Amino acid sequence: MRVETLLPGLDPGSLAGAAAGAAPIAGLAAAARQIEELGFDGLTTPETGHDPFLPLVIAAEHTSRIRMGTNVAIAFPRSPMTVAQQAWDLQRFSGGRFLLGLGTQVKGHNERRYSTPWSGPPGPRLREYVLCLRAIFQTFQNGVQPGFSGEHYQFTLMSPFFNPGAIDHPQIPIYISALNPYMARLGGEMCDGIRLHPLATARYAREVLLPAIEAGAGKAGRSQSDIDIVAMPFLVTGATAAEVEAAKAAVRMHIAFYASTRTYHSVLEFHGWVDAGLELHELSLQGRWPEMGRLISDEMLSEFATVGTHDELAPRLSERWKGVTSTLFLPLLSQVPADENVVRQVVRHLQRG
Repeated sequence: MRVETLLPGLDPGSLAGAAAGAAPIAGLAAAARQIEELGFDGLTTPETGHDPFLPLVIAAEHTSRIRMGTNVAIAFPRSPMTVAQQAWDLQRFSGGRFLLGLGTQVKGHNERRYSTPWSGPPGPRLREYVLCLRAIFQTFQNGVQPGFSGEHYQFTLMSPFFNPGAIDHPQIPIYISALNPYMARLGGEMCDGIRLHPLATARYAREVLLPAIEAGAGKAGRSQSDIDIVAMPFLVTGATAAEVEAAKAAVRMHIAFYASTRTYHSVLEFHGWVDAGLELHELSLQGRWPEMGRLISDEMLSEFATVGTHDELAPRLSERWKGVTSTLFLPLLSQVPADENVVRQVVRHLQRG
């Protein structure tokens, strides 16, 4: 199993309302070097309060082995051409180590935060987006005459002056975020990887998403093993049982934040927790964020999160996710910040399987 992590300095701000902090360049460079030295297979950048592409230029300059990608860049506010240019340059700068992770976000955030029109169902639109990206990459690399026309996107013009030209590693892996069966099928059919939403429990992934991925892969003449499936489980951990108990409140808040979004309630319905989701949604509309964590019961916490001391963490993660995913995303440097040896041991244990 591969293990990747978050590039520190880009953590989201407090879910109770604080803004995301700054990410100093020197700190990003040091963090990228540290992640590679600790043995991680990959590092990723989120789109929270900061652009997810820019820090990867720093990471590419200060590492030599580790893979790096967006986790995830929101697709619809960006044209396929602008994303293709950024991905192409990052693939060139990193020597072929870049992974393009894309997500759709929900309608409200697209329209009201990004000022982006919501022109149709997100799944079919993202399918077209990926096809358009691949057409652009073909033109960049091989000079293919552009001729992509779809309902939402078109790419029919490329003057030689604007073509960035061929690169040594033109096959840029495309990952999409998935929480529902449509996106899982789309990823299985068309993409190199799928990033499961943090709310996707291991049981939901195994019983709902993996069959959909397999169906999509079969449609394209592939198998599920051809797709890198990345899980992003919540972690509740500490050096002692007391520290584990103290860490639960923040994770309850994080789960509540996601579970308040009605688009994500398919997981809550699967587990029989939809009433809690509706109550969380109502509290979010009222701006009562600090109160929401109390609605995440012990049962919910144990299903969404892997809970254990540092010594227990790797075996419990392996037991829960083995056979479900090929990569685990673990923000260990922010949750186990005081002991690099613990981080290194967890990473090695999971990589050995």
